[in-house]
Amino acid sequence: MRLEETTIRTGRIALHAVEAGPPDGPLVVLLHGFPEFWYGWREQIGALAGAGYRVLAPDQRGYGRSDKPRGIGAYQLDLLAADVVGLIAARGRDRATVVGHDWGGAVGWWLALKHPSWIERLAILNMPHPAVMAEQLRRDPAQRAMSWYILFFQLPWLPEAALCARDWAGATGALVGSGRPGLFSAADLDRYREAWSQPGAMTGMLNWYRAAVRRPPRLPRDRRVAVPTLLLWGARDVALSRAMARPSIELCDRGRLVLFEDATHWVQHEEAGRVNDLLIDFLGD
Repeated sequence: MRLEETTIRTGRIALHAVEAGPPDGPLVVLLHGFPEFWYGWREQIGALAGAGYRVLAPDQRGYGRSDKPRGIGAYQLDLLAADVVGLIAARGRDRATVVGHDWGGAVGWWLALKHPSWIERLAILNMPHPAVMAEQLRRDPAQRAMSWYILFFQLPWLPEAALCARDWAGATGALVGSGRPGLFSAADLDRYREAWSQPGAMTGMLNWYRAAVRRPPRLPRDRRVAVPTLLLWGARDVALSRAMARPSIELCDRGRLVLFEDATHWVQHEEAGRVNDLLIDFLGD
């Protein structure tokens, strides 16, 4: 499979991206989470492209080789969602299917709530609906304990130092320690280290968390998602409770939830074959 690397300007932001698949195929945008970059979809790009879809996997702002604007305000959820609308428009399309994992899933939910006319279908991996996440953090001490790192990430410079020390031992440990043993190869971790080492990348990545806490988005009055939605959830996620999965899909007019009982937060890596099959079936409905 041939990967096409490109840079796409959307507004004032230039985003590095990888593309694959027939140029005239239906557009599918893959949005990674923390602390990944486009490479987090390495198992899905070829499968979707082979099924006839035009796949676009960007490094979101602050990540990899994309622009990293300064300041926490540059990472508000409305701006992150506007980046994706800009990507779709830049490819001459008026709609696309969006697939998001982790923070990419948060952007996907926000697009479906605030910009539904741009979204054909929505697939989310291990990220709750924002209203469910907010409610769970308010009322569930267990979820607050699981989310302790969000408060740590609010500190200046110290999180960056902790994650990059000893050749990124903190960042690689966060990956390796939260998935199945042997999930990330030495070659995979080298790719991640290269992305994290881009100037300003780690601060840009952490600013997503800082903006979410210090400049939280205002949820729309209507919190229901009208576009067809598929929610895939690794039940052994150490950061996000499975208790948020069912309430999230219940806020979708046309939603389906699939639980992976033995998968962790990294379900698209651990259960790549099944995830790919579910995505392709969902896109073809």
